[in-house]
Order: sequence, then C-alpha cells, then structure tokens
Amino acid sequence: MMRLFFRSVAGCCPSFLPHHPPHTRETFSKAASYKKMFHYLTEERGRPNSPEYRIYFKTSHGKYISPFHDIPLYAPHQQTDDVPAKKQKRPDREILFNMVVEVPRWSNAKMEIATKETLNPIKQDVKKGKLRYVANIFPHKGYIWNYGALPQTWEDPNHTDKDTSCCGDNDPIDVCDIGTTVCSTGQVIQVKVLGILALIDEGETDWKVIAINTDDPDANKLHSIQDVRVNRPGHLEATVDWFRKYKIPDGKPENQFAFNAQFKDQDFAVEVIKSTHSYWKALVQKQTKCGEIVCQNSSVCGSPFQCSDADAVAVVRAAPEYGEGLPLPAEVDKWHFLSQ
Repeated sequence: MMRLFFRSVAGCCPSFLPHHPPHTRETFSKAASYKKMFHYLTEERGRPNSPEYRIYFKTSHGKYISPFHDIPLYAPHQQTDDVPAKKQKRPDREILFNMVVEVPRWSNAKMEIATKETLNPIKQDVKKGKLRYVANIFPHKGYIWNYGALPQTWEDPNHTDKDTSCCGDNDPIDVCDIGTTVCSTGQVIQVKVLGILALIDEGETDWKVIAINTDDPDANKLHSIQDVRVNRPGHLEATVDWFRKYKIPDGKPENQFAFNAQFKDQDFAVEVIKSTHSYWKALVQKQTKCGEIVCQNSSVCGSPFQCSDADAVAVVRAAPEYGEGLPLPAEVDKWHFLSQ
C-alpha cells in the first residue's frame, strides 16, 4: 500500500527509478511556491500490527530514501535548489524544520524510525519479544501529541551533555507536535519549534522538542513556550506528567528530568537541534563511530555510506509483501489509574 505526502526532498543524486503503484492514497499538505518540490511516498511492507511491518520512504519518482538521513532537517523555504543554505538569513525563531511523524495523536503503537536497519524504515518497537504499546494512563489516551523525529539529527551516545551531564540516547531528536490535526505515520510536516524538555531516560539524555505544525490554525499565535502556557493552559503540565509516568504500567519507575522538569525556551531548543545536527553530520561522514546505526543513504553529498538505487530496491523487495493487518491486543484499550 502506498501513501503520498507533499513535501520537498533535498539531495545531490539526480537519478530516479520509475514507479507505478497499483494502489495509492494521496495526502496533501499546504504547499508554498517553492522552486522545486517533490513528493514523499511511503510503502508499507508486512502486516500491520506485526513485528514484520515496515514503512519505507521514497520520492514520487520511485527512489527509495532514508527518512533518517535523506529528508532534510530544514524546511524547503530555507533551501536553494534543494541544497540547504550555508547561512540562514532568517532569525533562529523563524527557522522551520521537517518532522517525520512516527506516532499519530491518540494512538498507542510505539512506532519509530529503525535506525539499525537499512533505509531506516518506520517499524514498531519490540520489547521482550512483544510489540510495544504505550499504556492509557488516565486521563491520557495513547500519545497526546503527534510524536516523531527531526531527520538528520542524532543524540550522540559518546557525547556527555554539559547541561544534563548525561550522554545522548543514540536516536534522532524527538518532537511533540501540539497542533490540532491528527497526522499519519510516515507523514512529513513542517514545524515551528517553541521549546524543549530534557527527559532523562535510564541515565540518557532524551530531548523532547515542543513544536507546532505550521499548517495549524494556532501556529500564528504560538511563537514561544510562554505562548503555549497562555493559550494552551495545562498542556505543558500534561506533557511532563505523560513522560514522567508512561513506563510505570510496564513495571518501571518514574522518568526523571533535567532543569527540574522545566521547559527551556525556543533559542535553547534551536541550539540543541543544531548540535544534534552536527553530530549527525559526523556520523554520516564517518567521522565518529556509528556502532549499530545504519548510515546508508541515497543523497548525502560526500557520505561514504551512499547506496545504489539497485541495492535500495533489493532491501525493500526482500521485505514481506503488504498484507491484512492483525487485530490489536485487547490490553491496548485498558485504562491505568495511578495514584498521585
């Protein structure tokens, strides 16, 4: 099954493979008058709600790409001819970023970019041999925002953050889109960053960027974390509560936070994003150890990890064909009531 999302793709490899999907579902976002614009397609393989299920990414011309490495961090209007500008002309508060949506709001399946698989498809996390679903902790139903990641970022596990005194969690930086639209897994949206929360997850720094979809009706009145406090009373408190408690039903203790669980402002958040982008650059240029992270990509200029179109096609074709989804386990709808 194919899904089509309207966003730009930046890169330095011009060749494409033709593709004519038999079944295509199109989802368009608001488009601006950019010089060059491509579509993102997502191709599902395997059976949904099973360990084999994968969502692969490609351009509208059929070129398979990695959502981790090939989708640009900066939104299209920050680029010229598909190449990110060397110097940003806009002030930091106006910088827009691409976000890969992994988990739609109100859903429970913990979908994530598979950083340790070739082409880095989206898959469902597995713990102790079972698919992972986040619990409904009253009054929250599943994830309370569209949850995802900023492409071309990496929280380096070899780097100790000067503010949190903890190393990175070895993943792209996480984003909570607080807009009102419920997105789809694999959708790529443009977001405006408002602030950031420093979660400490099992001794690792796990930044949570707070952002809003630029297509959201409230985007024009939310410009800072303080604006969220004023216009969305209780939302930030609910976010801290969610991250603090979401692992308790699995028998784990409450999560901890740096900065006494206080949100840092937009400028701080942008600097964190820039630093994780620099760590990612070192990763794909083989200037730092990648461990189990798969850095194969289709378009990162100068990267020694670039793979051929044929190799990328072979990876997807080796995955199981798309099939009917399996039923969700009954416990997904269970409510958990925790003492305050």
